[in-house]
Amino acid sequence: MMRRLAQVAKKVGVSEATVSRVLNGKPGVSESTRRSVLTALDVLGYERPTQLRGERARLVGLVLPELQNPIFPAFAEVIGGALAQQGLTPVLCTQTRGGVSEADYVELLLQQQVSGVVFAGGLFAQADAPHDHYYRLAERSIPVVLVNASIEGLDFPCVSCDDAVAVEQAWRHLASLGHERIGLVLGPEDHIPSRRKLEAARAAAAAAGTEWNDAFVERSAFSLEGGQAAAGRLLDRGVTGIACGSDPLALGAIRAGRRRGLSVPADVSVVGFDDSAFMTCTEPPLSTVRQPIEAMGRAAVDLLIAQIQGTQHHLGELLFEPELVVRGSTAPPPPAR
Repeated sequence: MMRRLAQVAKKVGVSEATVSRVLNGKPGVSESTRRSVLTALDVLGYERPTQLRGERARLVGLVLPELQNPIFPAFAEVIGGALAQQGLTPVLCTQTRGGVSEADYVELLLQQQVSGVVFAGGLFAQADAPHDHYYRLAERSIPVVLVNASIEGLDFPCVSCDDAVAVEQAWRHLASLGHERIGLVLGPEDHIPSRRKLEAARAAAAAAGTEWNDAFVERSAFSLEGGQAAAGRLLDRGVTGIACGSDPLALGAIRAGRRRGLSVPADVSVVGFDDSAFMTCTEPPLSTVRQPIEAMGRAAVDLLIAQIQGTQHHLGELLFEPELVVRGSTAPPPPAR
């Protein structure tokens, strides 16, 4: 007990006597200090006293599918900072191959009595993935916000980049440069944002009077290696422009072109999606469609706070406008031979 008092007191920056008063429910402690002591208790992994377990921790789960794609650390930075400004402590839960599953993280967060959970990418974006743990959160009335996809049958608020506008921008850019054989590298078939992008690409091709060819669509896991393999198959079919569902996929497409002795953008143009960190530092700098990460992250936190405070009136999906950023990876197609 003395060790616990000392650690919590050090974490909060108060005396052990103050921590003791909070744990024993005695008066004479400000509300902000009381909350800080309880949050420190949760963060350090100590169980709350029985009389305090009914109160939810000032913790918020932030569940990410990975950290290798720079877009997810970027979302974590924005969302984590916005939560801290509201006096909430983000608990980062990142999945690793063969490690803790998303469902396991949800159980751990429920044990910690979190105030809410933000999912920025994950199984909710896959239609065929197990969704039982999301229903468990709904049954427990835990505030939840999803980023970039919603779950059919659950009224969790969602903030998303408008996939239809994103693909339309990428497609029109390549078409305006003169590309007629435009390929797509997207995520798995059950990936909801990829489904939206495919529908939008078909509509963009129809609007431009371009004949649609399903052979110019390839699926891949969201990785550089997956993008390379998928783009290689498209290059074998003669595409001159490739629009990708993420920046790592686009970098893989550039590598695929180079491995075939092609120049980017002289022989093949590539457009990414996200505008994640360091895309200006690639060679060539990547043309991409930028997600408004700052606005989306802050909106996600606003929606979560509204649920926590019981003032949430909007249920559904907020769509945010993306922005085409033209750099050095796109140019007119090579002359026909």
